[in-house]
Amino acid sequence: MKSKRTLSYFIFICLLVFSCKESSPSSNESLLALLPILGSSANATLCPKSSTLPSDIFLANTVVIASANISGFSDPTKAINGVCGVGELAGSLDVYALEKTGVGATMVLSWGGKTVKNVADDDFIVYDNSFRISDDSNTYAMDPSVIQVSLDGTKYCGFNPSYTAGNINLISSWTRFGGLRPVYFNMTTNLLTNEDLFIEKGSRFFLGGGDAFNLDDLDENDPNDVSCDTAAVTDIKANGFKYIKITSASAVDNPNTPGQKFPWPPGSFNGSDIDGVVAREVQ
Repeated sequence: MKSKRTLSYFIFICLLVFSCKESSPSSNESLLALLPILGSSANATLCPKSSTLPSDIFLANTVVIASANISGFSDPTKAINGVCGVGELAGSLDVYALEKTGVGATMVLSWGGKTVKNVADDDFIVYDNSFRISDDSNTYAMDPSVIQVSLDGTKYCGFNPSYTAGNINLISSWTRFGGLRPVYFNMTTNLLTNEDLFIEKGSRFFLGGGDAFNLDDLDENDPNDVSCDTAAVTDIKANGFKYIKITSASAVDNPNTPGQKFPWPPGSFNGSDIDGVVAREVQ
């Protein structure tokens, strides 16, 4: 898991600095630069504070399908117990990790029988634990996921995601995927309203982070759709959806390279890490 290895790496560096008998000014400066990152990752263990979720945040609250078994991250309730992002430079550990391939690469969530409605602009946000790894090149450690939604639990329609074959760690190389952007929303340390979460800051980055999707962008021609057709897409756009399927991109066929799956960024040792999904409006 990328976030776990990153946190361990930072701790290792800090131990090296402290073990020196005399620290140079540059060493001290390096340590000070690392402390915010360590602190933000540590804060993830304090989130969520309560098992009772706020009723005014429309979180997916029911695990329908989950069979991954990644050591240390195999509790599927972590995907529905609240969003615990730790910002631009670190990834939350309060997540459910998917496999890279096989049945464990997919999970399905719902809102406990409620329907996510199609409203103006974006309709839901998927939260992973991606984080920025370079200022100079604007690259990210990410877990691209393919997102599909269903009203009846059998017909799953997607957004026809596309990978450009550019730099695999650049967000711009991936279109209409989850698991790309960092998460700033933390239900302990960075409280936001449901409305706040859907405020776009620019370039599809939102106030609370994550990756947003608009039901008007559903595509009945997505080759990875499951039993989806024009009628199913029209139905979801008109009436909303009840189920969301999240699949590690590495387990999904890439239409641009027949016979191959979407590539997987280096440094991610399992599939997508799910922190939660928030709807804009439910009924």
